Amino acid sequence: MTEPRSSVRRLVGRWWPLVLAAPLGAAAGAGYAVVAHPSYAANSYVIVVPETQGETGTAVNFAQAYGRLAGQPQVLAAAAAETGHGLGELTALVRGTTSPDAPMIEITGTGPRPQEAVRAADAVARSLVAFANTNTKETGVRLVPLAAAAEPEKPTTPSGRLDVAVGGAAGVLIGALVLMTRRRSTASAESAPSAPPAATAPRPRAAEPVPGPAAEPEPEPAEPAASEPVGAGAAAGSGR
Repeated sequence: MTEPRSSVRRLVGRWWPLVLAAPLGAAAGAGYAVVAHPSYAANSYVIVVPETQGETGTAVNFAQAYGRLAGQPQVLAAAAAETGHGLGELTALVRGTTSPDAPMIEITGTGPRPQEAVRAADAVARSLVAFANTNTKETGVRLVPLAAAAEPEKPTTPSGRLDVAVGGAAGVLIGALVLMTRRRSTASAESAPSAPPAATAPRPRAAEPVPGPAAEPEPEPAEPAASEPVGAGAAAGSGR
C-alpha cells in the first residue's frame, strides 16, 4: 500500500499543473455557456440567373462578386432602414458566402432572437437583389430569391459541449506551459555551478616556547697531581 501511494504522490507532484488546469478550464467553459447571451443565425438564399442560356460560368463569377458586396454600405443601406438597425450594427450581424461551383449566394443573419436573425437575413437578401437587378443590362445576369430564411430552433452560440471542450483544451495548454516553465527552472538550478564552501579561518596555534641561550657546560674538576713518596725523594737526595 505504501508504494502505490508514494507513486501517486510523485505523479501528482510532477503533473499537478495539468491535473489542476484542465478541470478549471472546462469549468470556465461551462460557466461561459451558462452566462453568455444566446445568438441565433438564419440563412436566406439568392441565385444568379444569366440572361443568355449556357453562360453558367458567367453566373458563377457574378455570384462571387455579389456575395462580396452583400456586406457593403451600398447594399446594407436599404436593409438597415427596414430592420431598424444602424449601418455599422447591421454590418456586424450579416455576412454573405458563395460557392466556387454554383451561382448561389447565402446570406446569414444573426441576432439575439430567432425573429431578428430572420429579419436581418431576408432584408439584406432583398436589398442585394434590388441592387444587382438595376445593372442587369450591363452584367447580363439577374438575381432571384431562392429561399427565405427560416427561424432557427436552437442558438448557434453558446454551445455547451463546444465551450466545455474549448475551456478544457485551453486549461491543458496553460498547464503544459506552466509545467515546461517549472522543468526549465529546475534544470537551470541543477546545471548552475555550486558555490565554493566558505573559507574557514585557521585556528591559532599554541605559542611555542622561545628557546633561551644554551647553558654552558660546567668545567670538570681537575684531578690532583700524583704526589711522590717522601721516602723516595729523600733517598734520591742522599745519593747525590
